[in-house]
Amino acid sequence: MRFVPANSLREGMVVSQTLYGKNSEKLLIKGTVLTAKNIASVRRMMFPGLYIEDDVSRDIEIVNIIKDELRIKAINGVKKMFHKIGVENNSKSAANVIDSVRRTIDEITDSLMENKAVMVNMIDLKCYDNYTYAHSVNVAVLSLAIGINLGLPKDSLEKLGMSALLHDIGKLFVDSRILNKPEELSPQEFEVIEKHAKMGYDYIKERFKMPTQVYMGVIDHHERCDGTGYPNRKVTDEISLFGKIIAIADVYDALTSERPYRRAMSPSEAMEYIVGNSSVLFDPDITRIFMRKIAPYPVGTTVSLSNGWVGIVVENYEAFCLRPKVRIIQDENGEVEPFEVDLHKDYSLLNVVVENTCTV
Repeated sequence: MRFVPANSLREGMVVSQTLYGKNSEKLLIKGTVLTAKNIASVRRMMFPGLYIEDDVSRDIEIVNIIKDELRIKAINGVKKMFHKIGVENNSKSAANVIDSVRRTIDEITDSLMENKAVMVNMIDLKCYDNYTYAHSVNVAVLSLAIGINLGLPKDSLEKLGMSALLHDIGKLFVDSRILNKPEELSPQEFEVIEKHAKMGYDYIKERFKMPTQVYMGVIDHHERCDGTGYPNRKVTDEISLFGKIIAIADVYDALTSERPYRRAMSPSEAMEYIVGNSSVLFDPDITRIFMRKIAPYPVGTTVSLSNGWVGIVVENYEAFCLRPKVRIIQDENGEVEPFEVDLHKDYSLLNVVVENTCTV
């Protein structure tokens, strides 16, 4: 299978991975042949694209580090928890949901540990309407992947996962008109947004009995190493470990998500932003771990090489994340009989650049 961006989908393409909606309903089932109506719906709901199956990519396997069922279970748990807090204002009922979500975090952690050697191929097929809940789960998954590779023990991973899942809970207390504003925020509106980390910290600390590390990850996830973050303008070692981890996971998932006011960055563009701000905004040691575990060119994506060739990524290497194995489908003269090149072995082929359009 391979990933095709929404603006490059064509009638007749075959869906290779079921697409779920904001209520976990199946919008497009695996095997569906796309119609113009299908494609229009995908674009309207602001999905980044679809995984499709064709002759050139039929044997390419994309390993999901957590199964769809577990991911949906986590998203529904977050959705229910946020509803209990933000709509019903029922912290007692929310506490019961949190216990259930905690068990889901354990399942996600176990799945990640079983797939510890696998790089995270993070192209998330989430629609705009489901962004808040899916984002919370993604940040938890990314944070746990980093935590596992930092060698954190299981009990610390559970705390990290909960902290990451709750990192944006303070946004429940921010005016939705500001949160969803499609234009640039005014200085006054941004001041309101900046309060969400502290409000989330205060809320869970007052109402739920949790380890201190969980609270600190929530309040610190917008702090930056150079002191330009918020709410406390902390620097380097003043920032908690969980805050440093969640900061990178949060920014990466936000940058690679389609939003009404900007297009989603490709995984490689988001990775470049994070690496470029290592030691300035983000902790350099955690950034290095992140680079080794998150694929900048996920399996199934189309990339172009510096010599003009175009291909589909078929494999990534942890130690050579910028030089994947690529199945070439076009050379400088057009379509060719597919063949594979291993960029981490063939240094005559220089860098790879994500191609945002479907070429065949």
